[in-house]
Amino acid sequence: MQHLDEESLSLLALGEDLGDDAADHLRSCADCAAELEGLRRVVVAARPGPEDAALAQPGPHVWAGIHSALGLGSAVAADPLGPPPESPFRPAAPSPSGVPAELPAPDAGARWKEGRKKQDRSGGAGWIRRPGVWLAAAAATVLLAAGVVWSVQQNQPAVTPLAQAALAPVDQHSATGSARVVEAADGQRTLEVQVDKNEARGYQEVWLIAPDLSRLVSLGVMTSESGTFALPAGLDLSEYPIVDVSDEPVDGNPAHSSVSIVRGTLAT
Repeated sequence: MQHLDEESLSLLALGEDLGDDAADHLRSCADCAAELEGLRRVVVAARPGPEDAALAQPGPHVWAGIHSALGLGSAVAADPLGPPPESPFRPAAPSPSGVPAELPAPDAGARWKEGRKKQDRSGGAGWIRRPGVWLAAAAATVLLAAGVVWSVQQNQPAVTPLAQAALAPVDQHSATGSARVVEAADGQRTLEVQVDKNEARGYQEVWLIAPDLSRLVSLGVMTSESGTFALPAGLDLSEYPIVDVSDEPVDGNPAHSSVSIVRGTLAT
């Protein structure tokens, strides 16, 4: 018995009509029918519709956690998986054949025959050469998307808030902000800092300072309006409770410039 080839089965799975001979063969050949059913399941997975199970979309808190952990700016604060801005353009309503009403419905049988001719003339080249590869790629894309969504949802570390502070402007500045210390499940503590604008003439540096201002610890540079900084192990926050964001000139001096933009005291 001559079985249907891979290209024919792939076209059938995509909804093409290959004529009565192919239909008769599928009714009498359990192997080809089983392979076609498997390919159709791939097509369904690659083209989810209202009746198909959709991938779970992470909530806005997932992007908020990523945004905070990477210290991104306010320009990318919006959830990229959230609803897009409403477009003034609307697609044309499809006709019953599934294509825009102003376009003629394609002749599936004629297109398949023409593709066959191109394949025969070119020794396997042409658009119909390996549709099975497209199906495999579509299935891989669906599985990869599901894995990415699951990974983002599962890999967000659970954190415990330890302390927080409101950051008020210092001297001639007007920026305000907030800071909080959180602890991950592995014991790593981080300081999350946000300000509503960057008023530094040089660059912003984040510090923890003792109550009498005699000792201080630099946590790093904040290049945008928010940042996350790992706290050194063993650092006693009761000895360094003041959060300070300073304006540092690019002069190579690692000391505090004495120009603070915002400042606040951590409280549990």
